[in-house]
Amino acid sequence: MALLSLKGISKSFGSVMAVDDISFSVDRGEIVGFLGPNGAGKSTTMRIINQFFEPDAGDIRLEGQALIEIPREAKRRIGYLPENNPLYGDMLVVDYLSFIADLRELAGSARDRAIDDAIAATGISEVYYRPIGELSKGYRQRVGLAQAILHKPDLLVLDEPTEGLDPNQREEIRKLIENLGREHSVILSTHVLPEAQNTCSRLLMINEGKIVADGPVDQLMVQARGNVPIIVEASGSNIPEELGRLHGVISVNETPSDNAGVISVTLSADPSVDVRPKVFELAKSQGWTLYELHQEPPTVGDIFQELTTTSESESE
Repeated sequence: MALLSLKGISKSFGSVMAVDDISFSVDRGEIVGFLGPNGAGKSTTMRIINQFFEPDAGDIRLEGQALIEIPREAKRRIGYLPENNPLYGDMLVVDYLSFIADLRELAGSARDRAIDDAIAATGISEVYYRPIGELSKGYRQRVGLAQAILHKPDLLVLDEPTEGLDPNQREEIRKLIENLGREHSVILSTHVLPEAQNTCSRLLMINEGKIVADGPVDQLMVQARGNVPIIVEASGSNIPEELGRLHGVISVNETPSDNAGVISVTLSADPSVDVRPKVFELAKSQGWTLYELHQEPPTVGDIFQELTTTSESESE
């Protein structure tokens, strides 16, 4: 039985359909990337899961129990970091986590242990007695994560947890989420595609309120269509011209090379034809020295662009 399941969920605001008949489930131990452009319906779905919004239609269940029937228990089992991470800037971190512990009805030794575990998991011990308003954005995100895991929830719902962070802070939070995923199921909403690709084992893609893809990262990569980029670096004569004549090569784009005398090109190839053996044989017959020959794998961005473009064209 899935930890969380959504079936036929819809939500509109006036004439705007924010979420349109979506269904998916999350199993224990999964880190699920929830991807979509701004306005696609990610945050609305997150807020429905956390009972900030009631869906207009559909059913949400936590291990088979309808959330509407167990609202308090559901809140005890779900941790949430909203996109805007609402913290109290005037409070010390120690006082804020104590306040959250009170709200979560934690008491006694279990309370102390929960706070200690959250501090250790998020790496905030060195700022524990500082005002939240004086913290960097990265540390504020860590404090937000600490409050989300304080009550040891089964499911973590993280809405754009790395938004506004610099690259180093983003990498720190990404690694933190990976570690948290060892003990929690995680739904990670983001529009940062490499982040999802590097952190998540499964992807949900939403566009215009509809789920357009759902599956393991590797599986979606394999399913990605479109022309395949092939990188070739070689020295010799007439390299771009000869490569352009190969069956399956659609276009040839020469790119700058750091090595003198070496030609670097990117081939756009038909995905139904593996041109790499043909390139190798051509290099051999032409007497080229081949330095590099590899196929660039599709990225999450490629998949998302294809699926959202297809979705938009089909709706016209």
